[in-house]
Amino acid sequence: MTTAVAAPFRFFSLQVLRTRRLGPSLVRVTFGGPDLHAFHSDGRDQSLSLFLPHPGQPEPVVPLELGDGWWQGWRELPDDVRAVMRSYTLRALRRDPDEIDIDFALHGTEPGATVQAGPASRWAARAAAGDRVLLLGPAVADNRAIRFRPPEDTDLVVVWGDETAVPAASAIVEALPAGTRARVWLEVPHAGDIQDLATEADAEITWLVRDERGTAGSPMTLDALRAAHLPPAERPYVWIAGESGCVKELRRHFVRDRGVDRRRVTFVGYWRRGASEEQLRAEA
Repeated sequence: MTTAVAAPFRFFSLQVLRTRRLGPSLVRVTFGGPDLHAFHSDGRDQSLSLFLPHPGQPEPVVPLELGDGWWQGWRELPDDVRAVMRSYTLRALRRDPDEIDIDFALHGTEPGATVQAGPASRWAARAAAGDRVLLLGPAVADNRAIRFRPPEDTDLVVVWGDETAVPAASAIVEALPAGTRARVWLEVPHAGDIQDLATEADAEITWLVRDERGTAGSPMTLDALRAAHLPPAERPYVWIAGESGCVKELRRHFVRDRGVDRRRVTFVGYWRRGASEEQLRAEA
């Protein structure tokens, strides 16, 4: 099993280059910046911290002049002044020119929505060329914020993600090499969110579409995976990410019911129903 190195992270000052709507619940924002040449990542589920401005602010407010003390200084700023901090995953990194893509899951931005949109969803839904953000990302390609690390002897890759994990899961699937057997489930709110994924792997991809009454991590997901027939494998590797309650249930299923070695299961809670990211950070 490979292991991550403790690698340094740094801030990148970026601006929006363009946006593209991928579906009713997903929008892709492409960023550029003069120092992106120093951004390096070999991970397909590379975790990032994005700092966004409040409405009316020309740029996010983060006290970078404090150096290593920026975190405490940021926390001490008034709530309506300090930049909105959210965790995302890298969808794509390109060179010549240096660009990165981040896909945003939109919640509560559509007319008549029954849930209130959060600040990141509101920002992404209105993002336009020239908008400025700050990104805390890796300066070394192999770093501790990469979670997808199948052992070299893996003979089956199993992936599940809800819409918050679709960007990372899609990048993982697209990068799987030829000859890799993979079974993939991706859960989205609407049929229009389904994407075509190109991969050289022997991958079976199933899109699970919730109805209007469904919620992320619904019993539909648990039932679908419990009923699924997986190809025979002696050394499977499982990557599951999304709503934390569903992720925990799925991990129990793979370890307890299917007998997968818990050391070969990577599980990441990207969000938790009923809790904001601020609450989750405070608990951590």
